Amino acid sequence: MATEVLPDDRALRSGRRRRVLDQMAAHDLDVLVLGRQANIRYVTGTPQLWVAGTRPFGPSCVLVRATGALHLLSTWDEGVPEDIPRENLYGISWNPVNTIAVLQRINGAADARRVGTDALSPAFARLLPTAFPNAQLVDGELAMRAARRVKTAEEVVALREAIAVAESGLAAGVAELRPGVREQNLAGAMMEAMAAGGVSTPSNQEFAWVTSPEHPWRRDDRDGHDGTVGDGDLVAFTSGVLAGGYMGEVGRTWPAGAAGSPRGLYRRWDALWARLIAACRPGAAAAELLAAYDAAGEPAPPMPVARGLGMGFDPPVISKHLPRTAVDDRLEPGMVLAVTGYVWERGIGAVFGREAVLITADGPEVLTSSPFWHE
Repeated sequence: MATEVLPDDRALRSGRRRRVLDQMAAHDLDVLVLGRQANIRYVTGTPQLWVAGTRPFGPSCVLVRATGALHLLSTWDEGVPEDIPRENLYGISWNPVNTIAVLQRINGAADARRVGTDALSPAFARLLPTAFPNAQLVDGELAMRAARRVKTAEEVVALREAIAVAESGLAAGVAELRPGVREQNLAGAMMEAMAAGGVSTPSNQEFAWVTSPEHPWRRDDRDGHDGTVGDGDLVAFTSGVLAGGYMGEVGRTWPAGAAGSPRGLYRRWDALWARLIAACRPGAAAAELLAAYDAAGEPAPPMPVARGLGMGFDPPVISKHLPRTAVDDRLEPGMVLAVTGYVWERGIGAVFGREAVLITADGPEVLTSSPFWHE
């Protein structure tokens, strides 16, 4: 797998950039100013350095629709693709006025009528109009979401590679599962396997946990539980990585030791999954995935039932907490979803499973292939 100091493949970044330019035209944007890291990677194909962690909005990338020119915040040119010339790179400055001065010199800034930003801070809300004096500032995140929701063929390949690393981590965790092992040791085995696959950036903080037999949506929090797996416990694994900028995820539940009698719970999960995957078809309303839980007689989980996989948390997000959005949204060919099935029974625990599903013109294709437990 390519290292993170290299730019994304030309076909991958070019296809994404064309989608963004098309959406800029559809949303009537002359210039797009980006600060969110996933959006910047999507447009430029550049894995930026020194940008980890939470930070306020800053104009770190500018795309001009008329020329297709990209301008990027970068202190050096390593990892920057050749289609972003060195003269289009600008350095980090503690003084935002200096950054605005750089933006003012961009060809097309003075004539822009509509400038979209994917976020905004109070300081830059005051300063950006001086860089684009004749423009109206509008929400540019809408254009980015529209571009990112449907994947190019090259993106699907990148997602398959990320999913493969996540599945290697899952397999390592399951191989270590036994009564007496600690949840932290299972997480360590998963992270070690993912690092061996060339990826050291997990996409989640929960790797393995004992499901609660007392509460449907919690990890085991019974008195005296110290993270040690007991005989017969149902252990949920969620393996996720950020590889080449793309999120790969898979989830499974395995019993430890003497399995007891969870067969009925797994059969309920199978029945739920059959309804979920049937709803993953082009043209279907996203609400059909929520309806699958109702039809199976299972309560919808507090986490999203499905969400887009891509460079981060891509649209759509299908959750019981967003019912109106689910009714209005439709699945399209080229979407890749992380679809979650979750069933619970008091006294036993939960069976959790998460699959990556590609929506094609002919129906769903499951990209994950990790085995489930079967007695």
